[in-house]
Amino acid sequence: MGVPKLKMAMFVRKKKNKSGTISIQIIIKDSGKYKVVETIGSTKDKNQLDYLIKKAHYRISQIIGQEELELFSKTENDIVKFLTNNDSLKIKVIGPENILGSIYDKMGFNQINEELFRNLVITRLVYPGSKLKTIDYLRRYGETSIDVDKIYRFLDKLNKKYKTKVEEITYQHTRKILGGKIGIVFYDITTLYFEASSEDDMRRLGFSKDGKAQNPQILLGLLVGVDGYPIGYEMYKGNSFEGHTLLPILEKYQKKLETNKPVVIADSGLLSTENIKQLEGKGYKYIIGGRLKNESAEVKNVILKKAFESCLAADRDGEAYEIKKGEKIRLIISYSKKRASKDEHNRQRGLNRLEKNIAAERLTKKQINNRGYNKYLKLTGEIKVEIDYEKFNEDKKWDGLKSYITNSKLPKEKVIENYRSLWQIEKAFRISKTDLKVRPIYHRLKERIEAHICVAFTAYAIYKELERLLHKKKISFSAKRAIELTETIYQLDFILPESKQKLSIKINLTEEQKLLYLICN
Repeated sequence: MGVPKLKMAMFVRKKKNKSGTISIQIIIKDSGKYKVVETIGSTKDKNQLDYLIKKAHYRISQIIGQEELELFSKTENDIVKFLTNNDSLKIKVIGPENILGSIYDKMGFNQINEELFRNLVITRLVYPGSKLKTIDYLRRYGETSIDVDKIYRFLDKLNKKYKTKVEEITYQHTRKILGGKIGIVFYDITTLYFEASSEDDMRRLGFSKDGKAQNPQILLGLLVGVDGYPIGYEMYKGNSFEGHTLLPILEKYQKKLETNKPVVIADSGLLSTENIKQLEGKGYKYIIGGRLKNESAEVKNVILKKAFESCLAADRDGEAYEIKKGEKIRLIISYSKKRASKDEHNRQRGLNRLEKNIAAERLTKKQINNRGYNKYLKLTGEIKVEIDYEKFNEDKKWDGLKSYITNSKLPKEKVIENYRSLWQIEKAFRISKTDLKVRPIYHRLKERIEAHICVAFTAYAIYKELERLLHKKKISFSAKRAIELTETIYQLDFILPESKQKLSIKINLTEEQKLLYLICN
């Protein structure tokens, strides 16, 4: 088709087929009919779609430029001619490398002299997904062509070769931003499942926090400092007992801390008499979430008596008290109105569900167990299941109460404050599982699973540093939004026709993108 006349309307059209693929076309309207001038490309990816639309508008300017040359002055004419006929013009995405690559370097990860590792980490932040998606992203935006076999060969050696260095760089960076001392560490563990049906030495069936008990899984233990800054991680077999993972990871990183042993904060799921004895035997101070109803009858009576006297009677929301458990261990109890309201709501909802099931005769003696709200069920006669309302009402006494076990000398208010910061590690797992898509895992080989986790851990460290820098520079948008902005920062590369000089120009930075560049300085 020849160059269309200027009287014709020319525009960009998005055409979607049944599979969801969108084609970007340049269309003209001539004599009431629409004609396709050129198809720019097709994609399902939102970021690629934005790029194709920009490319289409640029192509329109090239097409109509040939018809409009006479409308410009000589200087403008030369500019349009240059843009129209210059084969050296290239538009590429530079934001991820300029912003995230800069953070990668400043944190010290450039000490790992391996370009493929850098590519895998930055792509995990910008375009998380399978290794095939990584290849696709690097080809489209990074102008880098990598064979999938090369990636897999690299993954086979990555963990053994670079994990120790990754952890050392991450630890030193966290130590630096926390003022040179890590006095408090938080530990938790989560499950990561695999899209596979068979087990092996590493991937085992076990209790899944993702609700994927039918899938093989591994356990991932994560150690972080204040505000969720990463220190290190370890992987364990999927059927390992969570409580047995705490001391080994502490001992591993204690060798690096080079200071007095930190206060360890962990969830009640890691609480056991054996764990507490081991922590004390190794000289650790700890704050662990307690389980009030697992205490002895004597201790529970003291707890309820003190709760009534100290908290509930005076209606002092947020008040706390403590009970001695031996020479060194303190049981800290706090009361919260908000927690009490939530406890009551959940308990009532559980009761309503039981009543509904009993009315529908859907409950049998098999449901008589101590799991959840089934503890309110009891058998009367031989086969009749009823609700034990006395037990239900008895539980109300515990609404709003939360306990913490510690051997530290911290004031009780400080114990509670520090434990409440445990949500930072929950946030770390949430970021890793959602934003960085660390799960599900499709690898089968142990070396590749370990490499996958190592890349994700490095990406999380950069994510946290990006978050910190945004806060430091008082930039209001989130780290997730910042990463999205990097995907739309473009650069125009070209060669001047006479001097043959190579030049590069950033294209149309928005106000948000300009702010983003502040964190690199």
